[in-house]
Amino acid sequence: MAARLAARGERFAIVTVVRREPPSSARVGDTALVTTSGEVHGWVGGGCTRSTLLRESLRAIADGEPRLLSLSPDPETEQRPGLVALPMTCKSGGTVDLYVEAVLPSLQVVVFGTTPVARSLVRIAHAMGYRVEVVDQAAERSDFPEAMAVSAHVPSASIAEGACALVATMDEKDLDAIEAAAALRPAYLGVIASRKRFAELREALDARGVPREALDSIVAPAGLDIGARTPEEIALSVLAQIVERRRNKARIEARTEAVEEQREAIDPVCGMTVAIAGASHIAEANGHKYYFCCGGCRTKFLGDPARYSSAGTTAHRA
Repeated sequence: MAARLAARGERFAIVTVVRREPPSSARVGDTALVTTSGEVHGWVGGGCTRSTLLRESLRAIADGEPRLLSLSPDPETEQRPGLVALPMTCKSGGTVDLYVEAVLPSLQVVVFGTTPVARSLVRIAHAMGYRVEVVDQAAERSDFPEAMAVSAHVPSASIAEGACALVATMDEKDLDAIEAAAALRPAYLGVIASRKRFAELREALDARGVPREALDSIVAPAGLDIGARTPEEIALSVLAQIVERRRNKARIEARTEAVEEQREAIDPVCGMTVAIAGASHIAEANGHKYYFCCGGCRTKFLGDPARYSSAGTTAHRA
């Protein structure tokens, strides 16, 4: 399954049991795969463990940072540098350490043009581990040995979510290239052109019917202002800008993920934090939804909802 997700350019996390103390049901080496939709495939412990691994996996997918977790009856005794100690709420007890690693797809970069800047963009992007495609009717495969593909046209189906497009045609083909690139709806669209040149291009693109929103998203001149002059320097400035924007976006998303209450709830029975995405133990009472770390807590709740639903602030309205 990991291979299929990676081939589709989807994010996911791999969770591995690296240490355990009985009576934990997990075994060292057990693994699970967690998707962005909250699906868990595999086994790294029972229901109490599942809720924590789901929450922490989604956080890892959001910020791209690995995590070493320790779930134990007494988290204070498990404090170690680099370790996140969390409570094990299962009555059976036991301790399990989990290593959570996000698997993120390499960035796809589509370069339009065969100019020296385009060639430099391809070389540097490839060196950074990006998947690079070149689009130009005059492009020869032998001119771009680092590219994954060289073609006259790029089918939109081949463009992954979050891909970047760079137009470096720098001639009469600019209009067609920008229009084709904009149609791909990339996360970043940069054009190698002066402000004056792009103002003319924008006016012509507007006349062609390119949506105003798409035009507003174009970065031109592309790249950070580092005083670049040579093709290599210009390519470096463009890719540096892409890195800067991607990292800033990841930080914002991770921060948002952490503060959005609707993505997490508190189990009203044991007090454990439960990730709403993919939660499998849910109950409704008095017009609210309650989320549980395991079936046992849900059963207790259903046996006496009035006792536990008094903590109404932890619930989410159905």
